[in-house]
Amino acid sequence: MTPKELQTISRGRRRSRQSGAELLEFTLALLPMLAMIFFLLDISWAVYAKSTLQRAVRLGVRSGITLTSTQMASGACLTDTVKSLVQANSSGLLRGTAGLALIKVNYYQPPAANSTSNIVDVSTQSYGNTPGNIMQVSVQGFQLLPLVPRIYGWGQRADMSPTSISVYAADLIEPSREPPCIGTAP
Repeated sequence: MTPKELQTISRGRRRSRQSGAELLEFTLALLPMLAMIFFLLDISWAVYAKSTLQRAVRLGVRSGITLTSTQMASGACLTDTVKSLVQANSSGLLRGTAGLALIKVNYYQPPAANSTSNIVDVSTQSYGNTPGNIMQVSVQGFQLLPLVPRIYGWGQRADMSPTSISVYAADLIEPSREPPCIGTAP
């Protein structure tokens, strides 16, 4: 045999020994990469949901502290208007009556200047929306399901438990000549 023929035969043997190596290497690289991608998607989904809800309650507070009775729809009260604003700005995360039930609007009366007394919850009082009081809007206990199941080990079941998200925003109620009715709070 010529040296050229020997070289061709040895190349063929080398290829036959390495034919499954690419598939194995691809598989070993693909599984960790998919795990990282799914982990990043799940974290991104949670960050998006929390920031969307935080924005919604901030918009609710910003609108609620400045609304007057002439700016509101006839027959509407402040608490219900703020709740509907939060629900409308939640990008569909708080839809329906179940989502509306998670939105809370509380009113607090701050202590007088140079006083050491505590803040007073006046949410159930008719004077709760008095200028100078604090309006707090929150979404409490929102359950966010993961996009993909979380797998922690080979012998364990996949975890599909939801993540609980709560967000808060508060500000002082602006002075107004025509304060709206407070409605039913929280």
